[in-house]
Amino acid sequence: MNKIIEKALSQYGIREIKGIRDNPKVLRYFNELGYDGYKLKDETAWCSAFANWVCKKVGVDYSGKLNARSWLGVGKPVEIPKQGDIVVLWRESPNSWKGHVGFYIRQTKNYVYVLGGNQNDQVNIQAYPKKRLLQFRRV
Repeated sequence: MNKIIEKALSQYGIREIKGIRDNPKVLRYFNELGYDGYKLKDETAWCSAFANWVCKKVGVDYSGKLNARSWLGVGKPVEIPKQGDIVVLWRESPNSWKGHVGFYIRQTKNYVYVLGGNQNDQVNIQAYPKKRLLQFRRV
């Protein structure tokens, strides 16, 4: 199994805690990157923090930033992705600064399956419409 996928799967099911409490496992993704997770809280968008944490742990390049689109500058773009490649998606509109990032699992004609953090407030695998794809990247 790919080391990126293996590390990301080790976190499968970790989720935010609603309300004033925070999941220390989610805060760890921020803290180990040099951000103050206790100030940011687990309701802060954490997909990029999770992707950074995974890549840092396995010793590959990472953006070090909390915005998903920062991953468009990491590694190299690829047309045919492999498991563990980075998937960068747009949110709201293709021109928005907002996005989502995770790790490629597989794809169908219309969907790309992403293993990522902050997907329905947890680490899981979720299908996203391919029309939201900005780029696949290999680190």
